[in-house]
Amino acid sequence: MPKLKTRKAAAKRFRATGSGKIVRRKPFKSHLLEHKSSAKKRSLSKMAVVHERDEENVRLMLPYL
Repeated sequence: MPKLKTRKAAAKRFRATGSGKIVRRKPFKSHLLEHKSSAKKRSLSKMAVVHERDEENVRLMLPYL
C-alpha cells in the first residue's frame, strides 16, 4: 500500500490540538494594521477552530494529522 500524500498548502495552514480539533489562523492580520484597534489585532492573533462542516475536507487533505 503506497503512502498517502499530504496537501502541503493545507499543512502550512492547519494543525491539530491535543484533543484532536483542527485549528487555523484568523484572516485580516497581515497588513493594513494601522487603523485597526489593538483589541482587534489581539483578537485576530488567536487561533480559531475549523468549522465542523469544513473539518472533513481538511482531514482528507492532511491524512497523517
